[in-house]
Amino acid sequence: MVAVHHRTVSVDGLDVFWREAGPADAPVLLLLHGYPSSSHMFRHLIPALGDHYRVIAPDHIGFGRSSAPSADDFDYSFAALADVTGRFLSTIGVTRYTIYVQDYGAPVGWRLALADPSAVEGVVSQNGNAYEEGFVPDFWDPIWADGAERTDATRDALRPALGREAVEWQYTHGVPDPTTVDPDAWEHDLTLLARPGQDDVQLDLFRDYATNRELYPNVHAWLRESGVPVLAIWGRNDEIFAAAGAEAFRRDAPGAQVELVDGGHFLLESHLDLVATTLDSWHRDQVAPSRRAVS
Repeated sequence: MVAVHHRTVSVDGLDVFWREAGPADAPVLLLLHGYPSSSHMFRHLIPALGDHYRVIAPDHIGFGRSSAPSADDFDYSFAALADVTGRFLSTIGVTRYTIYVQDYGAPVGWRLALADPSAVEGVVSQNGNAYEEGFVPDFWDPIWADGAERTDATRDALRPALGREAVEWQYTHGVPDPTTVDPDAWEHDLTLLARPGQDDVQLDLFRDYATNRELYPNVHAWLRESGVPVLAIWGRNDEIFAAAGAEAFRRDAPGAQVELVDGGHFLLESHLDLVATTLDSWHRDQVAPSRRAVS
């Protein structure tokens, strides 16, 4: 049984909580979670990979067990989340890693890669978007409207996304058998979303999401120029990030491995074993050889 450690470190006065497993000298997998979850979404993947990798999964500021200052006391933007994550990695001494990005984890991960391209040995995108084709209009149009108009009305229109129905839907939509999804997953998220001030935290991040689209041309250039190995393993029934977003990686990473799975947004809840075995095989075939060449 792989031991999973639960740790907290101070980064410029902010507590960053993370889950970690695996040998200290093993290749690092950096798992970056999405909304409305935390490192909790990786609770089963971490021990599944911890035999052969050093697996590190931090909670973003405002999420999980990391510090969650009020929106008046912290700039809840994706640039700020990435900045804290970069300083967290520096604090714990991690300089090279493969990123596993899902949902919000993607724009955090892209910023880390653009800030220090040589640090990223591989990219695993599990419903982590980097292309316009990935946006499902019915879901994203209200978010774009708020980012553009910035009115109380457009902001309030997004409040239902913080509620029980929307959070549960994120976990169950597109899953052929929703009984395979553990209800504790969304109950965990809802408990944390109910904390005082969380509505402003999350609404600020919704409003900031448009800044991530502006990064995409730079991300595409990095993929082309670096030749970094890419695995896009995607719940093909996702109604937030469409499967076309996975296929689009081939445009800038021609060697990308694209796996479309009969699942939804939180693929690990229904297809844990498939994701773990696919990731391990891809890393051994695509990332490990380049790591040996560098060393």
